[in-house]
Amino acid sequence: MIRHIVLIRFRPDVDADTIAALWQELHAIEGKVPGLGAIHAGRSESPEQIERGYMHGFTADFADWAALAAYQAHPDHQRLGAKLVAHAIGGLDGILVFDLPVEDA
Repeated sequence: MIRHIVLIRFRPDVDADTIAALWQELHAIEGKVPGLGAIHAGRSESPEQIERGYMHGFTADFADWAALAAYQAHPDHQRLGAKLVAHAIGGLDGILVFDLPVEDA
């Protein structure tokens, strides 16, 4: 399994309703890409408080690298990605992506 981790530093003028709408759009992709599993999105609630400005993010689980590639090429992902970049501090510089292969337990 591949865990796709995306952290975002939203611009200060991006309100909670706008972020909620982005998460709704993200969840609307569920069921459209074969091999896409669970999606979780939200605001950090870490007691460590070392997010370094990346206060929002999401994870999406994929069966394999091919499923992740299909998601990346999907037009709904392309549209959402453009919106995330537009709402992030510094555009793409305000987004961090980390793809972690996860062994099945």
